[in-house]
Amino acid sequence: MLDLIIDARPADIGNGFGVRRILPYRLRRMLGPFIFMDHAGPVQVAPELMPTLDVLPHPHIGLSTVSYLFGGQVVHRDSLGVEQVIRPGEVNWMTAGRGIAHSERFEDPATLAGGALEMVQTWVALPEAAEEDAPSFTNYQPQELPIFTDQGVWMRLIAGDAFGLRNDVKTHSPLFYLHVVLQTGARFGLPTGYPERGAYVAKGSVEVSGRTYTTGQLLVFTRGLDPVLVAREPTTLMLLGGEPLGERYIWWNFVSSRKERIEQAKADWQAGRIALPPTDNAEFIPLPADRSRPAGSSPPPPPLS
Repeated sequence: MLDLIIDARPADIGNGFGVRRILPYRLRRMLGPFIFMDHAGPVQVAPELMPTLDVLPHPHIGLSTVSYLFGGQVVHRDSLGVEQVIRPGEVNWMTAGRGIAHSERFEDPATLAGGALEMVQTWVALPEAAEEDAPSFTNYQPQELPIFTDQGVWMRLIAGDAFGLRNDVKTHSPLFYLHVVLQTGARFGLPTGYPERGAYVAKGSVEVSGRTYTTGQLLVFTRGLDPVLVAREPTTLMLLGGEPLGERYIWWNFVSSRKERIEQAKADWQAGRIALPPTDNAEFIPLPADRSRPAGSSPPPPPLS
């Protein structure tokens, strides 16, 4: 029933800001169109140290970044001129297409509202036909994201189509992405109709076929089977998956179906051909040293999104 269990690995995205890296993984580069997943936090720091968490302007191509918060808030700025605060329950969906740069700043005391900053970042690879689209950004408010509740179950549809729920979050290929909260003993399944499906345990633990899986594990399920997840305690899950897109190359913040496009993106960032955010252009993350490795190994650690 389980194809694979991926244990999150610690990663440092700079300045000692540690995250749990879930995707990509050497035995599983993608899950549907999802090619990257980080879980940051909960982070608790003194207000005067918040700037040390900042993610400076950096580039992307060939993907959509998806930011979703459990706690705190983050200020997004990008080369389209967008400046957007994201709060828990909202979705920031940025499609890089042919190229965009953005930053994420932790500059407001409300960043630590509720005691801690906690967020999940995913990247969704684009179909080949959309890889060179114009970049775009949309913030979706909680009221735009449908919620379903049942006995011991709460869930929000972040994007895609699942359990009969839909929203207006613009996606480029068939996928599902859900935030699910289960009370002890609650039973839950996965959306049907998708060839690749997974459940990330963000908090708590679940039992599947008599075995227990805990915080920081991504469960990847066999095609065609309908597993039942039983919460062993109050549990938070992120369910994700969809239709595979085919092979993708990833290096630093760049994703493409073509190796040569990655090389072009490196040169473009090095030469300043990808514009910086107009309201956050005094500093940026330089192109890292090329640490390319054989296929199947991990790419250089990227920023959070």
